[in-house]
Amino acid sequence: MKKFLISTVLLSSFMAYAGGFRVSLQGVRQLAMAHTSAHAEDASVAFFNPAGMSFIPAKLSIAAGGFGAKSTVTFQSLATLESYKTQSPIGTPVYAAVAYKVLPNVSLGFSFSTPFGSTIEWPNDWAGREIVQKLELKAYYFQPMVSVKLAPWASFGASYIYAKGSVDWDKAATQIGGTLNLNDSKAKGSGYGFGFYFQPDTKWDISVAYRSPVDVKAKEGVVSFDISPALYSNLGLSAAGQDSFTATLPLVDEFTLGATYKVTPKWLVSADFNYSGWDRYNKLTLDFANAPIGNQPNDPTVLVSPKNFHNTKTFRFGTQYQVSDMIALRAGYYYDESPYSDKNFQAETPSFNSSVFTAGLGLNVSKSFGVDLAGGIAFPESRKVNNTYYNLIGQAKAKAYYFGLGLHYNAF
Repeated sequence: MKKFLISTVLLSSFMAYAGGFRVSLQGVRQLAMAHTSAHAEDASVAFFNPAGMSFIPAKLSIAAGGFGAKSTVTFQSLATLESYKTQSPIGTPVYAAVAYKVLPNVSLGFSFSTPFGSTIEWPNDWAGREIVQKLELKAYYFQPMVSVKLAPWASFGASYIYAKGSVDWDKAATQIGGTLNLNDSKAKGSGYGFGFYFQPDTKWDISVAYRSPVDVKAKEGVVSFDISPALYSNLGLSAAGQDSFTATLPLVDEFTLGATYKVTPKWLVSADFNYSGWDRYNKLTLDFANAPIGNQPNDPTVLVSPKNFHNTKTFRFGTQYQVSDMIALRAGYYYDESPYSDKNFQAETPSFNSSVFTAGLGLNVSKSFGVDLAGGIAFPESRKVNNTYYNLIGQAKAKAYYFGLGLHYNAF
């Protein structure tokens, strides 16, 4: 029972730390148009495709913004018919980017973003309290990048990704009379991205981009037990009731194909196809320093557990209408697939097949400076949860909404 209890907590928490599913909130202008990517109006394009920097209509461009993300998940247990609802605070992803043309055909840039991260809080006495009570996770991407114009209508760009993250996880441990906390603030990893951006004529923008997987290595993780000290020796814990662990945590890679077409000088439409390689989560290996809580016969401190995630596709459609030189109206829709089946449902990062509707407004305060507003509402499909590994069986429903404020400045 102790092995199952601890493996359930650690496995689920690390999947949450790795992202569970990526948060698509990296540009306010983009969110308003369903988070489509083929937009090179300012530096916010840098996260989506570094090659797009070559087509920004300014020598220096700066973009920054932030979001509020609020979600509520309800779970009804099949065994007791009791319902439980999350009371999660609003998540606040942020982004910032800068692009500068050092030469007519060469641009350098930097993007900071939070593509992975969320906070979820369940009632302390809910049916899955042995899995999660509260989780706070953050993952940051730091991306220096370069873009080179290959021709007046084509460019190539590449970026280096440095990822850094933290997790703070609480859950009940009633079988041993207490609670557990898992904490790691120093995990890190690296990867890369590259892409091509095309403007074959005045009507078309075409973006082709790839972002690599990132293996985040946790080398200084700490598991703290709030239990009777008499149990420390049985679990191989220190005098402070702690143990350490290491793990390699895979973050998802992405391929995105996007296009924007100017139907008229004032009206444009955009579409994206996004493919994410979630099948990297077929298993997870955790290596503890002392605690013999693993499942490998040759080394009881190593825990290997299956995840069985699958690759996903996302289809995005957006539009913008330039009402005047000052005001642009935007709207969009996308369909997002969950990366796991009902039998692999994760209570710490609940995921649903969802239809998401977005809208927004662009305000050009001056020729160089603009403000972007965006909002979105998701309609997740309910799930019949049948995760026997975590003993979580019932029905799950959710609702979510997003809003954002962004600023951009294009100088000389």
